[in-house]
Amino acid sequence: MIRLGTRRSALATVQANLVADQLRALGHEVELVPIVTTGDVNLAPMQQIGGTGVFVSALRDALMSREIDIAVHSLKDLPTVPVEGLTVGAIPVREDPRDVLIARDGLTLGELPQGALVGTGSARRTAMLDGLGLGLEMTGIRGNVDTRIKLVTDGKLDAVVLARAGLSRLGRLAEVTETLDPIQVLPAPGQGALGIECRADDTEVLAALAPLEDPATRAAVTAERQMMATLEAGCSAPVGALAEVVEGEDGPELWLRGALGQDDGVRRLSANGPVDDPVSLGKALANELLERE
Repeated sequence: MIRLGTRRSALATVQANLVADQLRALGHEVELVPIVTTGDVNLAPMQQIGGTGVFVSALRDALMSREIDIAVHSLKDLPTVPVEGLTVGAIPVREDPRDVLIARDGLTLGELPQGALVGTGSARRTAMLDGLGLGLEMTGIRGNVDTRIKLVTDGKLDAVVLARAGLSRLGRLAEVTETLDPIQVLPAPGQGALGIECRADDTEVLAALAPLEDPATRAAVTAERQMMATLEAGCSAPVGALAEVVEGEDGPELWLRGALGQDDGVRRLSANGPVDDPVSLGKALANELLERE
């Protein structure tokens, strides 16, 4: 029996069940174990309650105490600093990593009037939308997907910005009024990907997770997360990154785009490198972003 730890939210439960179903299809018995995290019970702004790791620490504690065998994380919520004794045993195929707009009256980003009130809990999204010069008024929000969308349907906000992957997994893409081009709003590092964490010495669980691994997704998110780590930026910092495996002149290569929000706007750069060395690519792009300050 594999005990799978998950947060209680609707999205976290759906994501846990996606992993559980894949493991069951491989012949494993799986039991879901709900875990309450700091980020679930404290709805203060992310920067105020610590940002990095608020959705993760309780799950990691349960792993270390052997209450559960694996934990399913949204990879964008997982701190880049490793924890001794734990490892990300598998990263499955990634969902679409882009952000989306859900706006009143079916409006797109360009159709929102100047002064429109747009909700997001992300410093990254705020910085990038401000950088577009559309005259939007950004306001901080917290809560689950239902809570955020209801702010629009109730007329309290003109729009909200959310991750497309979560809405896709919840079957709610019909409510999206626009999928945002990464040229406008670059996703968070690891957005759309799941990380399945386990104890590093649990060879049976690691073997069970191996078929769920997607090497291309692993390479892409490793480059993105290394860029964030080199910038010493937490999960709530105004950093965007998106890496993709593309066909180069000499075969597959990794292409990484990065963005860093600053007081004077958003700095954007891109670089490419070998698929088998995503760490070096992430470090190099981060250092170039820092040098441009």
